[in-house]
Amino acid sequence: MMMNLRFHVLGDSLAAGVGCALVEQSIGYLLAERLRGAGHDVTLRIHAVPGARSADLAPQVREATREGVDLALVVVGANDLTRLVPPPVGAQLLRDAVEALAEAGARVVVVTAPDMGVLTHVPPAFRELVSQASRAYGQAQADAATTAGATVAQVGADVFARFAADERMFSADRFHPSAAGYAVIAQALAPHVLAAAC
Repeated sequence: MMMNLRFHVLGDSLAAGVGCALVEQSIGYLLAERLRGAGHDVTLRIHAVPGARSADLAPQVREATREGVDLALVVVGANDLTRLVPPPVGAQLLRDAVEALAEAGARVVVVTAPDMGVLTHVPPAFRELVSQASRAYGQAQADAATTAGATVAQVGADVFARFAADERMFSADRFHPSAAGYAVIAQALAPHVLAAAC
């Protein structure tokens, strides 16, 4: 008998799908479809809140664990970077969230902070510096998430290069992905999510 997979998506506007014209174009829905295609009976719940930082994960985690969660995707870090949250602080908050989800029986996949240097409104002279800061923050997140038992799904440099080279990857606000951008990100994350679901 096929068991229901309770798939919860937590985090910020990227996890919520800001920039999509349709909710079905968001990361959570795209990955839920990939899970269904792999034979899982999936119930999807999205707890993500636009603007959320790592400090805002705790209430989302409480919602997810109260409902029951088998697989959790956590996407966070962009707002920590824009608000200059120190990497050790954000990483510890992320670790706390992962540990709480794991204690509730969830397998957890963490997507680390994006490369903010690809954003067009970042002046060219500062893009490499912003990219370095993004990578440093993402590495602190990855170390914390791994220690807490999560699978880390870092979006590769090839994906960020596509965003940097093609403005169609961005929505009208030039900050959030478009439907095409979310599709590229979901494609990169799918192997990690599918592996964690098994």
